[in-house]
Amino acid sequence: MTVLVTGANGFMGSNVVRELIKDGQDVRISIRKGSNTKNIDELNVEKIYWDIRDKKSIKKALEGCDTLYHIAAFFAHWAPNKQLFYDTNVEGTKNLLEEALSQGLEKVVYTSTSNTIGSHGAGNYVNEEAEFNGWEAGDHYAISKYLAELEAKKICDKGLPLVIINPTLVIGARDYKPTPSGALIVDIANRNMPGYIEGAINVIDVEDVARGQIQAAKKGRIGERYLFGNENMFVGEFFNLIAEIAGVKPPRRKIPYRVALFLGFLFQAGSRITKKPPIVSVNQVRLGKMGEHFDCSKAITELGLQQTPIKKTIEKAIDWFRENGYIK
Repeated sequence: MTVLVTGANGFMGSNVVRELIKDGQDVRISIRKGSNTKNIDELNVEKIYWDIRDKKSIKKALEGCDTLYHIAAFFAHWAPNKQLFYDTNVEGTKNLLEEALSQGLEKVVYTSTSNTIGSHGAGNYVNEEAEFNGWEAGDHYAISKYLAELEAKKICDKGLPLVIINPTLVIGARDYKPTPSGALIVDIANRNMPGYIEGAINVIDVEDVARGQIQAAKKGRIGERYLFGNENMFVGEFFNLIAEIAGVKPPRRKIPYRVALFLGFLFQAGSRITKKPPIVSVNQVRLGKMGEHFDCSKAITELGLQQTPIKKTIEKAIDWFRENGYIK
């Protein structure tokens, strides 16, 4: 049988596809027409063009598959049109999972985010049972993914064999876009980050997340969600490590919260004119202040989630960014 991977041309999705190919799986990927396919051009996979908001293309993409890895999402912390978050992440996911139930798939692994578990502060090592508290931050990505999880659980209750994974801050190689986490590494290595807001984070290697998804399909308990994370760190500690490996001076200026919030509003005002993402959004500042440390022992114990040392992961990421011209 065939496995379907949505969002396969992206950072995380392309790594999942590579792991599946290593395992000898027949892989089908669904991508939008006009998408950047650099991450998958050399891979021997079946390509289906679709739109997650179109039920007919969803049905076609799933036909003949036994397993679904749903990774596609609208991932950003700012957009000119906030409705895109809800049309793609909530309604699109609902459409896809309902069709997966209708076609009788054997297993579905849905990639959510640790944002749906919430930001409960440094030293509070919360697990999958923590309550979502992201309403105040107003981050439409986090809110839309939380609402999508609610829809996914409803469909699971109807009989869909679903497992949810919640990755933390994911870094590593092949981050072509790059994602917001990859952009941090590039900016520090290129000395383009004058300051930062201190906060609590959890970081994991993208290859560990990819292998963990396959373990979730094999071992994950239906209806459960699993936090995929590794090292709990502070932002300054993380940035110092990136700078040390890149051979540059780390950003030293800690920006006060109120100043950072003002800058977020200022940058967003400029983005409404340019239509380009702000350097930092108000939502990111708010989430950064809240902070997040996690207890990821459930995924480690039940799924065998790998824990690559973050220093090694940063080294791999910087090497890849240098080889591909992102770092000067």
